[in-house]
Amino acid sequence: MIELTTYHLIEAIGWAASLLTVAAYAVNTMLPLRILAIASSVFFLVYGILTATWPLVLMEVLLLPINTFRFWQVLTLRNALTKVTEDEEPDFSVVKSYGKKRTIDAGSIVFEKGDAVDSLYFLAEGRVAIEGVGVELHEGEIFGEMAFFTDSATRTATVRCVENALVYELDKTRFMRLQFEDPSFGMAIMRTITRRMQANMVQPQPA
Repeated sequence: MIELTTYHLIEAIGWAASLLTVAAYAVNTMLPLRILAIASSVFFLVYGILTATWPLVLMEVLLLPINTFRFWQVLTLRNALTKVTEDEEPDFSVVKSYGKKRTIDAGSIVFEKGDAVDSLYFLAEGRVAIEGVGVELHEGEIFGEMAFFTDSATRTATVRCVENALVYELDKTRFMRLQFEDPSFGMAIMRTITRRMQANMVQPQPA
């Protein structure tokens, strides 16, 4: 009787592991998927040990830390996005790790209106002016991002250095990759674009 009960318990663990695996494939979002995958690995690991199915045990021993690490990554990313608030100034310093360092002299044009889009710029030192709109940008800000999201893929304004500037130039490929690798960066870009568009809308029109 005890042996039969034990057999049923082991079989139930195996069925539970199988159902958890199916459920993991059925969900649409990453966080529930990783939770179900971890639970499935635990159940299959117990089942494999109890039934001496060592290939299964080996597979789950490998999968469990992988899914746990992916779960930690999802949580870390979720927490990073949660901390981003509307009032918080976006931090674009990550561009330093990906961009090409470049020094530009005062009075030099970084790019002109109508130029093809090639890069986004992070201003590490100095000031630049966006001509035609009367806007100056300072250390810690980005510029050249809006043109990436226009149909024509051309510059919408001319940017000139007001003083000697140190910038980090991020080409289109790296810009797109960074948005996927760091969604908090992508969100900061969207917030910056939205703020600048709102600022342009409330500026007085020339007579």
